[in-house]
Amino acid sequence: MRILVLGGTTEARQLASLLVGDDRFQATLSLAGRTRDPAPQPLPTRIGGFGGVAGLADYLRAEGVRAVIDATHPFADQISLNAEAACAAAHVSLAVLTRRPWTAGAGDDWRRVPTMAAATQALAGLPDTVFLTVGRQELTPFLVLDRRFLVRAVDPPDALPVGATLVLDRGPYTLASEVALMRSQGVGTLVTKNSGGDATAAKLQAARSLGLPVVMVDRPPAGTAPRLYTASDAIDWLAAHGTSAV
Repeated sequence: MRILVLGGTTEARQLASLLVGDDRFQATLSLAGRTRDPAPQPLPTRIGGFGGVAGLADYLRAEGVRAVIDATHPFADQISLNAEAACAAAHVSLAVLTRRPWTAGAGDDWRRVPTMAAATQALAGLPDTVFLTVGRQELTPFLVLDRRFLVRAVDPPDALPVGATLVLDRGPYTLASEVALMRSQGVGTLVTKNSGGDATAAKLQAARSLGLPVVMVDRPPAGTAPRLYTASDAIDWLAAHGTSAV
């Protein structure tokens, strides 16, 4: 059975490692191509967009794809919307493999906001330096702010806030390294997206231990496709649902 995995995440790589040894499935991994140096993948990989809903639906039909796993980033909402519409049009089964969102616990000081624009407003009255861990494509709303910023990204952003310090790094991170970074840079506030997962959760633990406020951008609204939280769950779903049309 032909499978398409929309990837670019740790979860997608974990699923790919299971699919490559499973004779029930003939899988292709699709990457958007936004990361300049993507990690090696165990599956045949295509890079680049499909041309919107119609292009993806045409691809699914042409390749005889029977099931799609959307394992993109929780904030890649346009890709997920396109996948849901394209799978419906092509009568292909769809499930979402994602991370459970983070939840605030004892000692956390979170300010939850719905958008990046709202995050800039939530910074009013919160201390510098502001540590931005929102991804290089989400910095535009912060460019006009007269604040001290520490920006961390995997690849260099197209633009930075004036005077911002840039750190290029890729997780996973440790509590000790995050505390050391925040202390050395004089971080007073953390801004992040609720991406979930373990690879970057240490920054939240560090903020808690240092008593720092966190501006947390909530995930975009989820679609109607079933949501799975482990690669093995995705394999089970494929075995059970991959032959049925939506």
